Amino acid sequence: MRENPNPASEDEARFEDYFRDAVAPSEAQLLWQLERQEGLTAALRALFHGPASLVKLRLWVFMEVMAMPASRISREALNQHFHQLRDEPLELVLKRLREADLLAWDGSNQQYGVTPLAQQLLGVLSPLVTSSAQDADLTSLLANVAGAHQLGTLDPAQLQHLQAQLSRLYDEFADAIASGSEFHLRRARQRFGKALSLVEKASEALSAIMVQAQEQGNAKLERLARELGLAQARLLSMASQFNRALQQADRQRVTLGSTGITTTDVRRWLQSVHFLENLALGALSRPVHPVLVAQHELLDTAEAEFERDRPKPKETEALPSAQPAPEGELAVMSLPPEMGVMQALLTRWSEAGEIEQDLAPAVLGGSYARASYRAQLLPLLGDKEAQHLTGATGDMARQPWRVHWTAEQGEVDDEYIRWMSRGVLRVAGAQDQDKKDETQA
Repeated sequence: MRENPNPASEDEARFEDYFRDAVAPSEAQLLWQLERQEGLTAALRALFHGPASLVKLRLWVFMEVMAMPASRISREALNQHFHQLRDEPLELVLKRLREADLLAWDGSNQQYGVTPLAQQLLGVLSPLVTSSAQDADLTSLLANVAGAHQLGTLDPAQLQHLQAQLSRLYDEFADAIASGSEFHLRRARQRFGKALSLVEKASEALSAIMVQAQEQGNAKLERLARELGLAQARLLSMASQFNRALQQADRQRVTLGSTGITTTDVRRWLQSVHFLENLALGALSRPVHPVLVAQHELLDTAEAEFERDRPKPKETEALPSAQPAPEGELAVMSLPPEMGVMQALLTRWSEAGEIEQDLAPAVLGGSYARASYRAQLLPLLGDKEAQHLTGATGDMARQPWRVHWTAEQGEVDDEYIRWMSRGVLRVAGAQDQDKKDETQA
């Protein structure tokens, strides 16, 4: 037996008739959850089925009845409360509410009572009577998650809906950044700030949900809570991207002359004009007037143009002849003389065959600044990176001497230096040769 893919009547069709495989809907968890709320679904159908005006009337009567403080409502009280309505529409709406099990009629006491299903439906319809803010979608989801956590009725589907909304907000803000439009960026930045404030207020509840899921061992709820935390972190990381995009838009703004008016000001003013086509009113009000000129008039005008006196064009002048440059001196920066003095001292020690000398004669002498400069020159001795340089620095690096500091310190006989670290200057390879001689001996 083959199922009909296009049933003739929607009322006679089953839910499974809309699927290629009739078994597929029974395996979906979402359908199982919807089937558990058949009464709520039927109540919604009872309210929203029919013309828009009738739907609005049912909603209004239902909300008014739910706001009445009495637990038992007589028909006389309803007639007085809805005195503005005609009797027939009121009776029609009350009958629909009774059939949908939203109102219970007590025939013995002649009173109406609100059913638990009506209380549940009121929670579903509460966004219809609240202020429609720009971030109402995120606000309601966060409120549901935080409230359900406090009451202990949190469902994983609520976390999934909140995570999906955060992902949609991330894509929306990413598109605004990619657009490069200054006005689009500023509008998105304002909404981004509101979304961040809402998420930060609910972050404590989200952290508590993750800890509670971990303590209870609810793996699915813990996984959804961690994924929700990652979505929240992705949203928080977009603050720097917004700042960079706005800075780029500020750099692209052009100032029109010396007036101080920028292209942003012009665009904002154009957006405030309701009918832009009115700006062109009067621009083309003057018609085109053709001018007819005869041939002899053109000839007279041309002759006058040729005969009138014109100023002579300026004759080109030759370039001036070459002149010798004035004499002058070129000042070249030179190194302090201390480097040359130290190199001369090291050269004399090398020529005399010295292998090791005390460090003090090479450093001390003159002032404290000169001694400090000489001490700073000592690391150049044997520097491999400076040996290929030309000039005094390269000559200093190619010296065979090496500095060897010790941990000892003591007084020195100098006019400007009183205390100094001990050390020696030794020819490279001399210490290794001494060790070799000791080993052979």
